[in-house]
Amino acid sequence: MRLARRRREGPIDYWPGFVDALSTLILVVIFLLSVFMLAQFFLSKEITGKDSALLRLQKQIAELTELLALERGGKVDVESEATRLRAGLSDARAEGDALRARIDALEKSAASGAGAAAGAGAALDAEKRLSAEALAQVDLLNRQISALRRQIAALEEALDASESRDKESRTKIADLGARLNVALAQRVQELQRYRSDFFGRLREILGNRPDVRVVGDRFVFQSEVLFPVGSDALDDAGRAAIDRIAAAIRDLEREIPVDVPWTLRVDGHTDERPIAGRFASNWELSAARSIAVVRRLVEAGVSPKHLVAAAFGEFQPLEEGKTEEVYARNRRIEIRLTDR
Repeated sequence: MRLARRRREGPIDYWPGFVDALSTLILVVIFLLSVFMLAQFFLSKEITGKDSALLRLQKQIAELTELLALERGGKVDVESEATRLRAGLSDARAEGDALRARIDALEKSAASGAGAAAGAGAALDAEKRLSAEALAQVDLLNRQISALRRQIAALEEALDASESRDKESRTKIADLGARLNVALAQRVQELQRYRSDFFGRLREILGNRPDVRVVGDRFVFQSEVLFPVGSDALDDAGRAAIDRIAAAIRDLEREIPVDVPWTLRVDGHTDERPIAGRFASNWELSAARSIAVVRRLVEAGVSPKHLVAAAFGEFQPLEEGKTEEVYARNRRIEIRLTDR
């Protein structure tokens, strides 16, 4: 009886449930995209703040370095003045000692000649006048010595203060240098993260091809992937591969903050065998190929200010050997993301 009722009611309609599930899935995807965009926004804001702090640290180091140079110059002047004053003090002391010795000699001469003739008395009066003048000079020298001592004490105090400020400046510079190194290390880590993301996208774009591989921090293409043998003209497959790479680079340009200095270096390499044709050397061929790749990237919309073309000829082989396989691996184009 139930079976007969179901047949009269018709087949079950699954479409509303499918629409609900699809709507839920779309909402989840939109939510995830929103979270991703917010994360990118806060990450860019944090990087900008780090860059501002880095610039402030560099400015403080420059100011402290200039201040330290001025302190050192003042310290040299103070030391020179103190040396001059000490020399003057020594001369004054020597002159005072000489005058005291002369006074003592005069007094002894006066005592021994008390019973001499009247003419000797006149000479003694003259010597007494000279003795009085000498005593006045000694008193003047004593006052000058006291003044010199006060000046030397003041200079030594200033010298101690300068050395203290010098020590404080050195400590501040060392601290700022350590903070600057930490900030630079963070910038390097950020660039490494962008490099890792970029290489991951290139792998997705190019697939697992045996003639395209990662060697250290470089993406390596065998020359035959992009160019005919002995030529610097990209073939159709090469232009298509470079266009796909250009799309990943354009995404990278949008993600890396504008104040982070970075470049994409394109290196051309050949094998060691002499070349025949319109190129005078392997060096010229490797340069022409790297320039051709850079020119194609610019045509595909990549900013030229982030691109560098370099040529190494046969002088930086990946492997040593004389086989065709080794020659093929050494003929290559390398792409490296690095700082400027």
